[in-house]
Amino acid sequence: MILVLLGTQNNSFHRLLEEIDRLKNNNIIHDKIIVQAGHTKYKSTGMEIIDLIPKEKLEKYVDEADIIITHGGVGSIISAIKKNKKVIAVPRCHKYGEHVNDHQRQIVQVFNEKGYIVGIDGVEELENAIKSIEEFTPAKYQQNNEKMLKTISDFIDSLC
Repeated sequence: MILVLLGTQNNSFHRLLEEIDRLKNNNIIHDKIIVQAGHTKYKSTGMEIIDLIPKEKLEKYVDEADIIITHGGVGSIISAIKKNKKVIAVPRCHKYGEHVNDHQRQIVQVFNEKGYIVGIDGVEELENAIKSIEEFTPAKYQQNNEKMLKTISDFIDSLC
């Protein structure tokens, strides 16, 4: 099963769901897909889309998921890598009105460089990420909140 996490931002991330739908329709993705869509309104016959999943049920889905595809939010990424899940992270982009700035690009880059996730820069890279995720072995997450938060904070500060 693939779990897709779009976070709770008050912005749509339509582009990601459109690409996942395309991959499902073209038989690149064969798995069942469950989406926590947040504020993204999207209709699909190939995905089970839920606005907000209660915490306990979401944790169950995370445990059951073979792959997690997520936006570049720190909370979504950390909740998955703490459970040593195979994660593909796709940043929301400011130019598409998906976020207030492009800080998710830097967040995805940091987690990717540490080997925790397969971080991609855009939805056009998702097909290749899906095809290669089986071979990916995530690095064991080492919680170092102070260092990670400083790295993320520095990236965000550099954008302002």
